[in-house]
Amino acid sequence: MPLSLTVIILTFDEELHLERCLASIAPLGARVVVVDSGSHDRTQEIARAAGAEVFEHPFLNQAAQFNWALENTDTRSDWIMRLDADEVLEPELVDEILSKLPRMPADVAGINLKRRHVFLGRWIRHGGRYPVTLLRIWRRGQGRVEDRWMDEHVIVQGGRTETFDKDFSDWNLKDLTFFIDKHNKYATREAVEIINQRHGLFARDTGMSAESASRQAAFKRWAKESVYNRLPFWLGPFGYFMMRMSVQGGFLDGREGLIYHFLQGFWYRFLVGAKVLEFERELVGADGPAAKRAMLRDLTGLKI
Repeated sequence: MPLSLTVIILTFDEELHLERCLASIAPLGARVVVVDSGSHDRTQEIARAAGAEVFEHPFLNQAAQFNWALENTDTRSDWIMRLDADEVLEPELVDEILSKLPRMPADVAGINLKRRHVFLGRWIRHGGRYPVTLLRIWRRGQGRVEDRWMDEHVIVQGGRTETFDKDFSDWNLKDLTFFIDKHNKYATREAVEIINQRHGLFARDTGMSAESASRQAAFKRWAKESVYNRLPFWLGPFGYFMMRMSVQGGFLDGREGLIYHFLQGFWYRFLVGAKVLEFERELVGADGPAAKRAMLRDLTGLKI
């Protein structure tokens, strides 16, 4: 049966990854839409050479950019897939998509895919990092990306979800300096989400559930917002890191795993907590939600 699928990829200076990503999805024969936010390298050239349709739009955050793509790129296919430029579909997943997606029952609105993470060339199999199950394929008109500054997920409505068996890989080829800089920016955005959870400074997207996304993602969201974010900022990162390394077997991931679990499971979480503490102290002098939003804009540089 023919596959009616559009793959949407957001890019900014992704010439290192994009050709590899596009090659991995080429066997699907899907329409490919690249929404670029003003790259300075060969990203757009590579996309066009591979047959992708390229659009350019100013970047605010991942959620706003992807939802802009859904509304403005004339997508008419039955199914839509979200993929990052540094991700690749494993050949087994390509075969599974080709085999199963055209035959999905009409009551299925979304497909969860299993992500493996590769760090410094090593597949991180432990520490609760495999598989990470994410909703990445959905029927046109039945899905959107949550309106959040950080940790945004695709959520669906009007149907149930299925989970495919095979994997896609998150494999960023850039160095540790890039990783640290990226996670520093992530920490600012996540701190804003926590501040908003506590103070209600702007509308929160609360559409995620076990039915509208993957059960794993919904549980992690609940655990983070209802349990973890209520812990002292120094206690949460330490306990989380120790759980990943011991209970979840992170020590089995070797030297690369130690670096990854420490940076992503301790340093990053500690940095988020420290930024929340910093922002909370600055907001004490602000009177009312509007003043606090303005102060957060000044502190973070985000267009809140």
